[in-house]
Amino acid sequence: MPDAERRSGSDVRAQLDQLLEDDPADLYENAPCGYLSTLPDGRIVKVNRTFCAWTGRTPEQLLHTRLRDVLSVGGQVFHDTHLAPLLRMQGAVREVALDVVRVDGSLLPCLVNAVELRDDTGAPLMVRATLFEATARRRYERDILAAHRAAEESEARSRTLQQVVSELARATTVSDVATVVVEQARGALRARGAALWLVTDRAAGEADRPSLVVARSDGLPDGLLAELATAAEGRVALELAEGLRTLVLGDRLTAQRPRLAAAMADAGLHSLVVVPVSAASRALGVLVLALGEARAGDLIDLDQPVPGELSARDVDLLWTLGRQAGQALERAQLHEETARQGERSAFLLDAARLLAGAAGVEEMVERLAGLAVSGLADVCMIDLVTEHGVRRVGARHADPARQHLVDELREWAPPARDLPYPARQALNLRRTQWFPVIAPDWLESAVRDPRELAAVQGLELASIVAVPLVAEGQALGVVTLSADRRRGGFTAADVDVAEQLAAQLSLVMAKAQRYEFESRTSHTLQANLLPPPPPEVPGIAVAVRYLAATRGVEVGGDFYDVAPLPGGQVAIAVGDVVGHDITAAATMGQLRSVYRSLLVESPAPSAVIDRLQASWPLLGLQRLATALFATLDLTSGRLRIASAGHPPPLLLTGGRAEYLPVRPSPMLGAPPAPAQEWTGVLPPGATLVLFTDGLVESRADDIDAGLARLRASAVRTATSDPDELCDRLLSDLAGSHRADDIALLALTRAR
Repeated sequence: MPDAERRSGSDVRAQLDQLLEDDPADLYENAPCGYLSTLPDGRIVKVNRTFCAWTGRTPEQLLHTRLRDVLSVGGQVFHDTHLAPLLRMQGAVREVALDVVRVDGSLLPCLVNAVELRDDTGAPLMVRATLFEATARRRYERDILAAHRAAEESEARSRTLQQVVSELARATTVSDVATVVVEQARGALRARGAALWLVTDRAAGEADRPSLVVARSDGLPDGLLAELATAAEGRVALELAEGLRTLVLGDRLTAQRPRLAAAMADAGLHSLVVVPVSAASRALGVLVLALGEARAGDLIDLDQPVPGELSARDVDLLWTLGRQAGQALERAQLHEETARQGERSAFLLDAARLLAGAAGVEEMVERLAGLAVSGLADVCMIDLVTEHGVRRVGARHADPARQHLVDELREWAPPARDLPYPARQALNLRRTQWFPVIAPDWLESAVRDPRELAAVQGLELASIVAVPLVAEGQALGVVTLSADRRRGGFTAADVDVAEQLAAQLSLVMAKAQRYEFESRTSHTLQANLLPPPPPEVPGIAVAVRYLAATRGVEVGGDFYDVAPLPGGQVAIAVGDVVGHDITAAATMGQLRSVYRSLLVESPAPSAVIDRLQASWPLLGLQRLATALFATLDLTSGRLRIASAGHPPPLLLTGGRAEYLPVRPSPMLGAPPAPAQEWTGVLPPGATLVLFTDGLVESRADDIDAGLARLRASAVRTATSDPDELCDRLLSDLAGSHRADDIALLALTRAR
């Protein structure tokens, strides 16, 4: 080996030996970490160059200062509350993260290891600390923590969406959907409050633009809700078109919407997040989330975002939630509308059944009013057009405890006063009048009498719909339905149901009014056509009864007659014109008039039939008729009877009942044949019963069975009082449902 190489190697060795000899001091001063020693009170008594270089201070600046004095505020708090107590208790601490403040004010992340030196008695002598610069490690840990938080937030959002989707799948009503959306969205953003507004169509006649109504609110003051509604009024389309955005409480909002800004400030909010709720590009509403500062009692959130700022993940979550909510709302609205359609159909079917079963207009009105307040309205008023003007015939409240309020309004109802404005307009225009909202000033202008106004205000009306009753081009009346504030205003669907209900009522009422008119006409006609009660005739007691059939008009062709004749005789007649209508009644009236005119000559009963048969074509009568004519001599009791196709009379004497063998001739109006006459004697105390076939005819049996029942009933009665006999016979033989009229005459000869 050359000498030069040997000398070079020995120099390197010498340098290494020198470094090893100087290593402890150099290692302390220039170590890759900071070294310092402090007294038990924290004053620094020794520090290496590395720590001085890190902090930008000289050893003189650091010596005799306290370690906590070079730490950040948070580090000072941690030093006093954790590091110093742990060091005193355990004698050492490992890798405590603290931030050291450099001269320029920047922070130097460090990890501190420290041991406390003690004497034999355990008293502290000195603290030796090692500080490692941890900027890269802190950054790495923060990145790891951020990634972990992002993963947790992503998982939380996924759980939130899964829960939202699951709960929305179970929600079947709009109310249920609104509750899920509001509560889940509020929880996901830790919002101070949330509310869901839904788009609703304006009522007919108002501006053709949508409006917003609150479907669900949670945690928002009423004042703020009112200001939000006012802010959105008139610009709903813009609100829906602007998409997801944040309204920050600041100078701009204060200048544009001072009342809204004041309401937000009063509620402690710094921003509002507006989320569109839509389905298939159709705007259904908006979700509003209220964000605010932490309140007393809230946990401090060290990661609270800057007011008005949303992370991209939050925005994505809200967009997704808005779309999910829109789909659920659309499904719930369809479900509710389907259910409502079913309810409306069932309601109208019930109405048809009730109206069909009503016996007359009055019962029909009562049934309709009761049905209307059972599920459609709170108040139902029905006014009908009569021959004497408009008259209120029905007034019902759904709550019996408030019926007195409706009854009070009858004082101002027709015929005492004019129709109220909504009903009057509907009747005059023959068009439905719908008032979806009842404003106080409108009510005061529509109701003129202060007392009437007080009664109307007591009903707390929120909405009115008045529907005219029109059939065959004629106005029959008007139905006025009202809803109070508890039920809420009428919807377009409610108005449609009311119109269908009125259409049903109009058709049935038109028929009922025609029937009642015909019934009144028939009663009047019958009263004028039938003779008055039989006159008092010495020597006989007479009772008569007339019962109209229970189907069709209450008039027919049955008649009876008792007329005193010269020479101490009395004429008796019972007849039945074929048919049960006004024509039959008119024919009967003509027949009785002609019969009465024939009695002027006191003809025999057979002669009466012959003359009527001969004059029938001249009278122009188109109906056939049966009749039984008789004359009774009041002194001798001689009885003469002739029949034109009529059932024979029944004779009651001595507890027996027998049909007289009167041989009938053809019916009046049939091809004539000479009438035959039966002659006999009506004994004193005996009773003669004349009747029409309505008393003995039955669909179940032939007329012979009916005649047998009449005979048996007469025997059971065993009375000489003709009134009592008539009542008993009708009770036994005439049921509540009669297919034909009944004329009954009982004559008893005095003993």
